[in-house]
Amino acid sequence: MKIAIAQKYNSLPTRVTLLVASMLTIMASATIAPSLPAMLKHFESVPNSAYWVRLVLTLPALFIAISAPLLGVLVDRIGRKPLLFLSLIIYGLSGSSGLWLNSLDTIIISRALLGVSVAGISISTTALIADYYSGAPRGKFLGLQAAFSSLGGVVFVSLGGWLTDIGWRNPFLIYFAALLVLPAVLYFLSEPPRQDSTQSSNHSEKSSRLPYLIVGLTFAAALLGQMAFYTIPVQIPFYLKNLFQSSASQSGIAIAICTLGSAISAFQYQRIKAKLTFFSIYGIAFSTMALGFGLISLGSSFAIVVVGLGTVGIGLGLVMPNMTFCLTSATPANMRGKILGGLTNSMFLGQFVSPLVSQPLSLAIGLNMTYGVAGIAMVILAFAFVILLWNWHD
Repeated sequence: MKIAIAQKYNSLPTRVTLLVASMLTIMASATIAPSLPAMLKHFESVPNSAYWVRLVLTLPALFIAISAPLLGVLVDRIGRKPLLFLSLIIYGLSGSSGLWLNSLDTIIISRALLGVSVAGISISTTALIADYYSGAPRGKFLGLQAAFSSLGGVVFVSLGGWLTDIGWRNPFLIYFAALLVLPAVLYFLSEPPRQDSTQSSNHSEKSSRLPYLIVGLTFAAALLGQMAFYTIPVQIPFYLKNLFQSSASQSGIAIAICTLGSAISAFQYQRIKAKLTFFSIYGIAFSTMALGFGLISLGSSFAIVVVGLGTVGIGLGLVMPNMTFCLTSATPANMRGKILGGLTNSMFLGQFVSPLVSQPLSLAIGLNMTYGVAGIAMVILAFAFVILLWNWHD
């Protein structure tokens, strides 16, 4: 019976559905990043339009952060599949609303709803993966999840840049993809029995106590890491335009290189994890991101900036599955939704805070120095894991 259940969860349609649904989370904000300069020009008569247009990109992150803890509790109570199905509907409708909304205010409201839906998709898909798999297969699939999310970024951000060159509203068309996933979720995903979820924990998973040190440090790393990383979709289009007069499509390709780097390293995550501890991977990943931000800050040529973006992506591709695998391996299965809700909250709170910090900082010291500061922050984060957790074995 257990073999039959495992085969059902490991079927190709099930795996593809989970991966495609996961791709939607990264495109939620980044898809419209290349359209920001054109959108700013369209709404230039709106007071403080430079701030409000950037908020269109980052507001979903705030509402993901706000709703994630509640949805994390909800997914443990009502189940993974119902939350995923409802979230996909809201995602498709609210995400695409920029096609026909004519005021910046209403676009911002629709982006808030989009954020709630992204939180639901992120938590429910990751909880299903953690329920379906355990041990090395879980780590492998979480690496695939991160890789496919990044590949989605390559495709959708590049497509968003191309569509922006036609018209700034056009990238909002891409959000209709969520509605195409609904039939697959309905027919190919199964709600795991509650007893299977709790029994699927392997011996490395704790069943009685929550490891507060691991959880707290992972949440802090998610917050700070995303604050630094999100300076890329928020500021890179303006940075490249100021330095090299780059077009929207060129900015889209540059950002896509970052997500491509993330996909490449995420595909290799399980192979790397087989040789290294969770915290060793954190140290390597954040050091790699620091190097990438340093290259971006040089701004000496378009090629150097693109190499820096790819390097940041490589580090990020290791960080994302490492966080999820670490937490789902170290926490009780009956608390999985809550913990994933907390991780989602930390990540997207960092994304929302990022422009609130980077925009005034860039005005004070310039965008190149701002990326240098981001690199220094990643170095500090890497050393924090090495020093504070030197004797921790996972």
